[in-house]
Amino acid sequence: MAASPMSDEMARLWVEVHGRVQGVGFRYFVQNQARRLGVTGWVRNRPDGSVELEAEGRRADLERFLEVVRRGPSSARVQRVDAVWGPYTGQYDRFEVRFW
Repeated sequence: MAASPMSDEMARLWVEVHGRVQGVGFRYFVQNQARRLGVTGWVRNRPDGSVELEAEGRRADLERFLEVVRRGPSSARVQRVDAVWGPYTGQYDRFEVRFW
């Protein structure tokens, strides 16, 4: 069966994750999952205790990535995830952990 056109669509995803998500390995968990799925972009801690990330790739891969981010590593307690979809820009060549 051929892949649907939606699964090959390229997209951008901005996410803010709230809960116990700092000091629990959340950024490195996200980075590992992004690399596993072939997603590019970045993740960083925010001063308010949340984690922010921006990712680009195939829409289907980003949807799987978002599911994983909603769960987080076992040491995290994700309470809320805000996600915004946007157009693909192609500006990233890898997925990295960023620091303020």
